[in-house]
Amino acid sequence: MALPSPVIREAQPKDIEQAADLVVRLKRLNEEFDSMLKVHSDAIDHARKYLQEAIQSQRSVVLVADAKGKIVGLVKGDLKDRPFYEPAIEGSIIEFYVLPEYRRRKLGDELINEAIVKLRKKGAQIITAEFPTQNMIAVNFYNKLGFRPMFGIYGKSVD
Repeated sequence: MALPSPVIREAQPKDIEQAADLVVRLKRLNEEFDSMLKVHSDAIDHARKYLQEAIQSQRSVVLVADAKGKIVGLVKGDLKDRPFYEPAIEGSIIEFYVLPEYRRRKLGDELINEAIVKLRKKGAQIITAEFPTQNMIAVNFYNKLGFRPMFGIYGKSVD
């Protein structure tokens, strides 16, 4: 049976529950790539609040892929000021997740491209994406879309 074709649209408050589930899935996936990204037991509560604030913010873009009422993909981007660099406003893709059964169907490309359009309309002049550096699937995906590495963040556990 064919999967329903998703429609990409701006997230609404009614989407928060399903969208929060996707954010937590993403964080659990990140945890698989790096043990320093251990997910809190109350991550779902944080995800709900985080998305609610982002949906209301003028400096964020939250898009969902809606397949007949089921949220199957999500992208969240934020505007960031770059006081030391030109261009001065960055659009940063912070969250991006597509359910496994909807991958390899160009939905991810469409979500990212639509997020770029929305972030540009809000003033972003450069687009970046944040994800674990160990995630070679993400590295390859973003490279395919024309992104390149800019910064590295290194961590060390001190417990």
